[in-house]
Amino acid sequence: MSRFGSDVILERMMSLHPKIMDLSLDRMWRLLDALGNPQDRLPPVVHIAGTNGKGSVLAMLRAGLEGAGKRVHAYTSPHLVRFHERIRLADGLISEAVLAETLDECEDANGGESITYFEITTCAALLAFSRVPADYTLLEVGLGGRFDATNVVSRPALTVLTPISLDHQQYLGDSLDRIAYEKAGILKPGVPCAVGRQETVALEVIRKQAARVGSPLQVWEQHWQVRKEHGGLAFRHGGEHLDLPLPALLGSHQIGNAGIVLASLLTLGFGETAFEAGLRDAFWPARMQKLTVGPLVQAAPEAEIYLDGGHNPAAGLALADLLGNLPPRRLHLVAGMLRTKDIRGFLRPFAGMAQSLHGVSVPGQSATVSAQETACAARAERIAANAADSVEAAVRTIARTDSAARILICGSLYLAGEVLRANT
Repeated sequence: MSRFGSDVILERMMSLHPKIMDLSLDRMWRLLDALGNPQDRLPPVVHIAGTNGKGSVLAMLRAGLEGAGKRVHAYTSPHLVRFHERIRLADGLISEAVLAETLDECEDANGGESITYFEITTCAALLAFSRVPADYTLLEVGLGGRFDATNVVSRPALTVLTPISLDHQQYLGDSLDRIAYEKAGILKPGVPCAVGRQETVALEVIRKQAARVGSPLQVWEQHWQVRKEHGGLAFRHGGEHLDLPLPALLGSHQIGNAGIVLASLLTLGFGETAFEAGLRDAFWPARMQKLTVGPLVQAAPEAEIYLDGGHNPAAGLALADLLGNLPPRRLHLVAGMLRTKDIRGFLRPFAGMAQSLHGVSVPGQSATVSAQETACAARAERIAANAADSVEAAVRTIARTDSAARILICGSLYLAGEVLRANT
């Protein structure tokens, strides 16, 4: 048994490397070798990269596989409330005892060598997965793909590329083709890849990389099609046509994500039972999650309050489209963002739609944009805006002037995590 709780160990691990982000696989290979290479003993892996939709795709894939009776491990990041959310074993979230012991083992094997927080915790996840029987392991890329810490499985069962757009340019490059090249770095020889809707330049890069390594592609609109039709979801693959329910996850962008999931399940050999479960049973917190209990709901009992962690321009477009298709209510935003994001690009789609925006800082994040700066960015996009001391203060202010408002809290997964932590 570990002498320390996981929070203490995780805090200690933050000091093992001077940079929060340092994309490389050398440190991973060294520690994995010291641990006996657990990445080679995993249940069949589905490796998921992309800019938007990775988490939603993973959630629907997990629901589909579990609906077909399969046991599934899942690795995601970042967590919202507790680190344990990142490591889901086949029988549930990793327990505190197992997490602390596994982290201890990784720290001992690392021997004080330089390694990033994400790298050593990814090693811990792989070690935990290697010790629990399951049928599949779902790995979500943390950032990029080619040098991401998850890119250490030599032959996954399937790779997945969700839509790619501009994000994390300071790490991945300042153009879509360079970012697509990094994401396509997860493609492996002989391993099929399900490819979601892409801009032409990104798809060209993906095709070149697939040809280079010998990865057969299943591409949106070429090999499979998906669309909303007659109040349901129509999926076509080859000569096959399926009429299915709409995904439980809200938003027209989830139609495309659902198509990726269906193409993935089909490639893995699953059929309608898995398809329907994936669409019907998936839940992914902080993706247009409607808050129904807690202090924020009590502060605005007549309002609709939604929470979403989207933070880049593509996510802003998807959210605006979703909100525009809901039954009419006046929309008010509560937004907190990080300096690494395109704030105005995210907020731009809400111009002419949002009645107001209340800017907040993201608690506990040194890279947070101040509430005043967020409000200033919103005003530059022609959205009436003010700063607020907190999310709850913003919600109370909105409720006083527009009790039946629709309130969207958005801009950062870190902010979403703080809201969920405080609103339970």
